Amino acid sequence: CGVSSLEAKPSCCDGLSFRPPWILLNWGSGPISCCCDRLVFVVGMMLGNGHASSPASRRRRGRPRGGGGSGYGFWQPQSLHHHQQQEISPVVPPCTEFDMAYFRAYSHIGVHEEMLKDRVRTETYRAAIMRYQHLISDKVVLDVGCGTGILAIFCAFAGARRVYAVDASEIAVQQASEVVKENNLSDKVTVLLGRVEDVSIDEKVDVIVSEWMGYILLYESMLPSIIFARDKWLKPGGLILPSHASLYMAPVTHADRYSESIDFWRDVYGINMSAMLPLAKQCAFEEPCIETISGENVLTWPILVKEVDCYTVTIQELESVTAKFSFSSMLRAPLHGFAFWFDVVFNGPANYSSNHHLQPPLGSLVDQQSHGSSQSKKRIKSDEGIVLSTAPEDAPTHWQQTLLYLYDPIELQQDQKIEGSVTLSQSKENARFLNIHLEYS
Repeated sequence: CGVSSLEAKPSCCDGLSFRPPWILLNWGSGPISCCCDRLVFVVGMMLGNGHASSPASRRRRGRPRGGGGSGYGFWQPQSLHHHQQQEISPVVPPCTEFDMAYFRAYSHIGVHEEMLKDRVRTETYRAAIMRYQHLISDKVVLDVGCGTGILAIFCAFAGARRVYAVDASEIAVQQASEVVKENNLSDKVTVLLGRVEDVSIDEKVDVIVSEWMGYILLYESMLPSIIFARDKWLKPGGLILPSHASLYMAPVTHADRYSESIDFWRDVYGINMSAMLPLAKQCAFEEPCIETISGENVLTWPILVKEVDCYTVTIQELESVTAKFSFSSMLRAPLHGFAFWFDVVFNGPANYSSNHHLQPPLGSLVDQQSHGSSQSKKRIKSDEGIVLSTAPEDAPTHWQQTLLYLYDPIELQQDQKIEGSVTLSQSKENARFLNIHLEYS
């Protein structure tokens, strides 16, 4: 995982010592050491290239920090909505060495095992596909980043006439094709090895299905591949699953995690090892952590960082996402950091009436209800869509939550304000990497 230093230094901080780009600034020191009471830091999530790992990846095997299997469209200069009448193909982005390393990471069976064993993820996708069976039956489907082919097979079970299952990792040709053959679906499912930007499909498709979400939703930069496929092949009025996504952020308290990683060094078998604390904090918190927290760790209602409509989103708007926040702590507790999570929703096409929906699967239907400006306070049952949530209060998934920890906690009073902004931007070196720029006071 790569980490860079401050992106900008306020003029009032000239007397402070800032670390070089390869060392992380002590996040927790800002509010007390900076006279402007504002801390700015940048975190580069640079994982999934086969050369770097984070503390989280060392703790758990599975999905690489950067994976999905279809390539990306970061360099596409213009996005064309699928409903436009012009027959203009989107620009094919170059395939870089970073992409090839990314695809190789998805050839490891452990990645797919982790995703398939995530029952919340897999069963929600199956429920959504069966929910829209009447829009899939006898239609042409494109599965972007098919992996082992499970979503393509679900679509074949739902009656699809033809499914194009595309993946750029070797697992597509070496294993997915055999899985399709062993399930007697070779007449329906065609496995294509390559980026979705490079493969040849000689017909338009009625449905695009993909599990494109990375950690903190946008990490891996796979969504541009869905946009590329949408603009090139999706018929007007076609179905995209999932159809919408929302990324949330909230301040959190996590005393147990801090005690486990940091306070341990204060008394080790009766020996004071406090001299280890700076190194312990750096090793534990210098990188974004992929962990599971509970709703009890969340100090406020979350803010909406980014909402994505897969039917209309453009590649350009994904290059940099900024959201301002103003939190009010709901209780007196130490602030240990900030957590990010996301929901994706499986809605039908925009022009499709919900009156035609099939009966919803039990326990799957939740919808978000916004209260105030971009704050989601609760979910309500709805017939409008199926939701896959990675929120702390919901059943855990392999995505867990993404946490940015402060080196030192800040004691918050009840109703104390936390204000600032967060920016998620694609790395200039590798668009699959994600830089997180967070300011707060």
